[in-house]
Amino acid sequence: MKGILILGCLLNFAVSLKAQVDTTAFRTVSNQIKQEFAPDKRSVYFNIQFKGDTVFAESTSAQVLEALNNQSKDFKGFVKINTLLPSNNLAGMEYGLANLSVCNNRAAPQNAAEMMTQMILGTPVQVLKKQGGYYLVRTPDGYLSWTDATAVSLMDKRAFEEWKKSKRIIFTSDFGHAFSKADMNSSRVSDLVNGNILVLTGEEKAYYQVVFPDKRTGYIKKADAKLFSDWLKKTNPNAEAILTTAKTLIGVPYLWGGTSIKGVDCSGFTKTSYFLNGIIIPRDASQQALVGEDIPVLEGDSISLTKCLKNLKAGDLLFFAAAKLKGTSGGRITHTAIYIGDGEFIQSAGMVRINSLKPDAVNFDERESKTLVSAKRFLNQIGTAEITRVDRHDWYGAF
Repeated sequence: MKGILILGCLLNFAVSLKAQVDTTAFRTVSNQIKQEFAPDKRSVYFNIQFKGDTVFAESTSAQVLEALNNQSKDFKGFVKINTLLPSNNLAGMEYGLANLSVCNNRAAPQNAAEMMTQMILGTPVQVLKKQGGYYLVRTPDGYLSWTDATAVSLMDKRAFEEWKKSKRIIFTSDFGHAFSKADMNSSRVSDLVNGNILVLTGEEKAYYQVVFPDKRTGYIKKADAKLFSDWLKKTNPNAEAILTTAKTLIGVPYLWGGTSIKGVDCSGFTKTSYFLNGIIIPRDASQQALVGEDIPVLEGDSISLTKCLKNLKAGDLLFFAAAKLKGTSGGRITHTAIYIGDGEFIQSAGMVRINSLKPDAVNFDERESKTLVSAKRFLNQIGTAEITRVDRHDWYGAF
């Protein structure tokens, strides 16, 4: 009897060990697929979980799930459940609008997670899944992040199409408020920042009557806003327009993940400077560095001030890699700024400020001069991949 018990234990151990080996091998395969088909979590979501002998995989990419099926077909004893997002659990509520003046979007569905980006009031999003009190959303720049449920109002496709056809206003002052009545002394409904978009429902004296995505109503001073349709009609911005906007942010504090006038990180600053002029560009510096026209600024692996002064034009984006401080070439892009002219550039570093590439300038930035790795021109590339006019983006209602 004792021998039978020992044999039974050994068999159970063997089965358990095999399950662990198979699970480990399955994880290895999924990691390989992630590296090949979903290397950037900012643009492709891929998550896999094991519960007993069941494997739950979900992704925003059908290609990822197909590859997982193909490369794991030899694994026996697993029940595989694949989910292509958006999740069916949303019951068709796969669209949404940012509901707060500025919404904080995170790397994971929890308050303590890293803030990855922000979306401002009226930003249209694709809603992909719900987990706890958070939604996984994709913003118009293609960026994936988690936002608190109170920050987004969900809609089905019909409601979303109606919103795209609705009459709207865009808030154009730096800061302001929506009031409960057409009176600035009435109680406040919400704060507002430049770029917020609201549905217009009427006018009263010097005020627009508006409705928020969550159906709150309010009044906004006409002097602080424009009709969205009129705002969209402006021609492609030139360098002067981009820099005029950028300079209104001077002194605004650096905020990791920030993309509003309340606080900006380096790429949030460049993104906001372009968005407030009607242009959507990629979210992060490393993504922005992949689009636009290349502008030569280096001699070998070192900055060429001569090339910078000769080749750069106002409005160009500069890109920097901190790894160069350690003598490493080919490091990832870690910073970006907007070129002004005559060696000067404007950046969010500590706060939004103007610095120079010239060593003899009083505002010379030695660190960034040492880490410059590339430059891109966006203003002559509007309409190309990932440099999009707001009025040509279908989520806002292509006009």
